[in-house]
Amino acid sequence: MPALRKQDLPTPALVLDAEMFERNLERMQQHAAASGKRLRPHAKAHKCVEVARLQVAVGACGVCVATVDEMSWMVGAKLPGVLLTSPLASAEKMARVAAWSQEHGVMAVADHPVQVSMWQAVAVTLGARLDLLVDLDVGDHRTGIACGEPALALARAIAAAPNLRLRGVQAYSVSGSHMEDPEARRIHSLNALRPAMETVQAMRADGLPVEIVSGASTGTWEIDTEVPELTELQAGSYIFHDLAYSRIGVSFEPALRVLATVISANHDGRATVDAGFKALSTDRPFPPEPYGLPGVRFQFAGDEFGFLLSEEGSPPRLGGKVELLPPHIDPTVNLHSRIHVCYGDIVEEIWPLKQ
Repeated sequence: MPALRKQDLPTPALVLDAEMFERNLERMQQHAAASGKRLRPHAKAHKCVEVARLQVAVGACGVCVATVDEMSWMVGAKLPGVLLTSPLASAEKMARVAAWSQEHGVMAVADHPVQVSMWQAVAVTLGARLDLLVDLDVGDHRTGIACGEPALALARAIAAAPNLRLRGVQAYSVSGSHMEDPEARRIHSLNALRPAMETVQAMRADGLPVEIVSGASTGTWEIDTEVPELTELQAGSYIFHDLAYSRIGVSFEPALRVLATVISANHDGRATVDAGFKALSTDRPFPPEPYGLPGVRFQFAGDEFGFLLSEEGSPPRLGGKVELLPPHIDPTVNLHSRIHVCYGDIVEEIWPLKQ
């Protein structure tokens, strides 16, 4: 049977440069190890069991997930060390997580005393023991309890609950990950983490167990490892990379792209491809970029369409293929059902994505 070629794929399609991906995978793992930190990469970036298995195979201590459904995929694949990084306020969802706690060793976070009571009640009902981290607000006000005494009180409540076990804290800075100026990003991230690390020190002085201090992003991967108290990195997008990180100088390789086909070419300097809002993320103030096509730019043209515009020459011919670099990789992956793993022009594997 002839090999499947990338150029023969129906489009739009996610195509992975396997060699770039492997270098990204190794680079982050080696950096974490050299810094004396563990890597627990965030699987929300890829939503792919095969990617998670490879991350663990090269040394990751587990994976992070953003939703209970993502956790179900990872524990179903028997992946170790799955941490749910989003707080819950649903007894039904908590029961699903608690049911996995005995066999799979999953962990969750809490940022409110009511959640601690809910987790304890669920754990008692199921006869389970659940590991929790205190989710700290480090300035984004998205989730997390205030550092200092509020966090200490929450940690004491977890430690006192018979069916709960305090494992440490989560301290993740959303705002620090995408600041454009590298030095400003470094200062912002370290300043954001400072009250969290002071809270960690206070917890330890209070006799509370703090085995895990989890945080860091792809944007701060070389910054947050300077923090002695931080024990693990949650970076996720590094394996695929995207334009948002590239624009601020985060130097991983653009391994994952969206393959599109020129389906209309009736105007000079303009062609239409079959990838639009439904194939590429739209949450950044800049559009995708054609890969390896200098002088050609992309413009969204609707749900199913995009324009390739060129003032210096002709875009690809009718029926030609183009690879587009997504502005934001996580929501782009979320729009697709599979990743085509390519070595050069040959598709070696197809990895399913969970929906």
